[in-house]
Amino acid sequence: MTHIRIRGARQNNLKNLTVSIPKHQLTVVTGRSGSGKSSLVFSTVAAESERLLNETYSSYIQHQLTQYDKPDVDQIENLPVAMVINQKRLGGNSRSTVGTISDIYASVRLLWSRIGEPFVGYSDVFSFNNPNGMCETCQGLGYVEDIDLNELLDYEKSLNEGAINFPSFKPDSWRGKRYRYSGLFDNDKKLKDYTEDEMHTFLYTEPTTLKNPPSNWPRTAKFEGLIHRFRRSFLINDNFEKKRFLKDVQRVVTTHQCPTCKGQRLNAKVLSCKINGMNIAEFTALTIEETLPFLKAIRSEKAAFIIKPLLKQLEALNYIGLNYLTLGRETTTLSGGESQRIKLIRHLNSPLTDLVYIIDEPSVGLHPEDIEKINQIMLNIRDKGNSVIIVEHDPDVIKIADHIIDIGPGAGKNGGEVTFEGTYPALLSSSTDTGKALTRCHQLKPNVSSDYDHWFKLENITRNNLHNVSVQLPKQALSVLTGVAGSGKSSLIKAGFEHRRDTIFIDQKPVHASQRSNLLTYMDVFDDVRTFFSKATGLKKSMFSYNSEGACLNCNGKGVLKTELAFMPDFSQVCEVCGGTRYKQEVLEAKVDGNSIADILALTVEEAIDLFKNEETILSRLKALQSTGLYYMTLGQSLDTLSGGEIQRVKLSRYLTEKVTQKIFVFDEPTTGLHEDDIPILQARFEQLIAEGNTVILIEHNLTMMTQADWIVDVGPGAGTKGGHILYSGPPNALLDVPESVTAKHLARYIKPTE
Repeated sequence: MTHIRIRGARQNNLKNLTVSIPKHQLTVVTGRSGSGKSSLVFSTVAAESERLLNETYSSYIQHQLTQYDKPDVDQIENLPVAMVINQKRLGGNSRSTVGTISDIYASVRLLWSRIGEPFVGYSDVFSFNNPNGMCETCQGLGYVEDIDLNELLDYEKSLNEGAINFPSFKPDSWRGKRYRYSGLFDNDKKLKDYTEDEMHTFLYTEPTTLKNPPSNWPRTAKFEGLIHRFRRSFLINDNFEKKRFLKDVQRVVTTHQCPTCKGQRLNAKVLSCKINGMNIAEFTALTIEETLPFLKAIRSEKAAFIIKPLLKQLEALNYIGLNYLTLGRETTTLSGGESQRIKLIRHLNSPLTDLVYIIDEPSVGLHPEDIEKINQIMLNIRDKGNSVIIVEHDPDVIKIADHIIDIGPGAGKNGGEVTFEGTYPALLSSSTDTGKALTRCHQLKPNVSSDYDHWFKLENITRNNLHNVSVQLPKQALSVLTGVAGSGKSSLIKAGFEHRRDTIFIDQKPVHASQRSNLLTYMDVFDDVRTFFSKATGLKKSMFSYNSEGACLNCNGKGVLKTELAFMPDFSQVCEVCGGTRYKQEVLEAKVDGNSIADILALTVEEAIDLFKNEETILSRLKALQSTGLYYMTLGQSLDTLSGGEIQRVKLSRYLTEKVTQKIFVFDEPTTGLHEDDIPILQARFEQLIAEGNTVILIEHNLTMMTQADWIVDVGPGAGTKGGHILYSGPPNALLDVPESVTAKHLARYIKPTE
């Protein structure tokens, strides 16, 4: 019972893997990107634990939970209940804040209701989500939205000509017809010629039944003014359509601070209640580190039992490097790394033990200075009597492990095997890629110049914690911005470059794609692959699309069948007709060099390069993917299965095929998810972009990438109010002489490893 034993794991690329993970220890699973780490830890161990736990609930409850398929594994023994702490953003909406998501705001509300003066009610009235507490003007949002009629309407056009300047209100759309078919307007009359009454009817009529509508008007429909319909469809509801037309919604809708509550979300009565001269909204606008002295200064015996645990929670957030956040910060603005650390703190305070905590790359978004702190948090979780399994590449996290499992030796079909099991010292002396990478000596990039002919000058920037900051970055060079999380790096670059048309921001946000989108569709060559098959086999091109004529009739090209059962979870199974390939049998029988279209989609990028060696367009896109280290991904891989780092590298691959020049490429932590041995692959792409006349700017914490910089800008010294200053700007070597820079401290350690 001392180990979690996994026998015969074959999930994804795992090769009948058998391994034991010690309980009540901290185990780090390492290996190259795409080697099978996540397949073992998340798709096998975590998925099976969560599946078995779900089965203990009633059918009704099971129906509400995420459904997990049984992983492809022979046996797992001694499996505890799993707590998965991933990097998914906390999400939520405008009503979800750091305070509400962490449950800290509940304690804050209780505090104000107990000792705030004057007494205005119990804790629920201090909630901006409660009708009794929220500001009536903005409904507790803190902002109001207005519709810019000059953007929504083209006054030079008539309804027939498309006067409503919004995609879903085009003349022939069902929404457009609600105005053209109403019989209330001259459809050929330009809006600029409307009378005041006509314009009022057009824009502001409350939903009403038409008295004598034309014959083409829907029988049960009501006429509704454009402002009411647009507000209901795109402002009040956070629905699929709003996301679908987000760019147009942002063009038409203006947002500004609520004039009544001045952004504080609550009504005047609630805001009148204060503790030591501060109302609850002013308190949640303080940074985490600013809340601590305020709470410690409160002298009240009846509030002591509230303040003590509240301080404990806030001090944990402060310690873990989130001191710059405010309790009022909307969760939608948090990064994946920030979200993950908030989840970690919630578990640290949990009384539950004997769980297995599964943590996905906790180093993401963290400076080496902060990694030391998060390491301590994870060790504390272990010491409470839990097992901890971490998927990680960062050397500073790997070295705290009690036990290490290395998966490899390569990626994709070349991975899926256990190449090492043991302690950290044993890993260092092993012949694995991970062991070699951890013992490699690092040096700063040689022959770096400080004499550049052309510069980008960022002058007098004031944003967030930056106040009148100026700095310059060399053109056609690799600049790396460093500093602890929250120091002001991203704010500096966004303020300096977001309005420039020649800037390309390549972040880790998911591409907007459905399950039917794959690697080839994003790289814009699936059409070429279908043409290739059509010419070679004589079948119509549309037959090679699983979204069109070629789709298996049984599963409609999805590859799986989902059965909805009353009061039971949905049941999914691979389509028995097409075997999960998505295609009709006649399409699968049409082969080129022995490969069907489904066989091609199952190939890795590396394998497909040889097959398409004579197809110039396809070959160039595949080589671009290979050049960013994505050689292990399959051509048919759904885009919604990619990690943040993989998404970023796919986006880069697309630009590499376009041969852009004179552009500014800004990358936000491009080493996310990369093994140390894969970083040189990415570095070579940056050098390629620079050689083609572009400028590359990285916001980065990875020490290996810092050693390859032409220019370093260090922002700090701390986070939030303790940051926002340029500590250093210049060639990397002189950064080591800046005593107040924590980056310098860790970089010096990295290039001069201790014996």
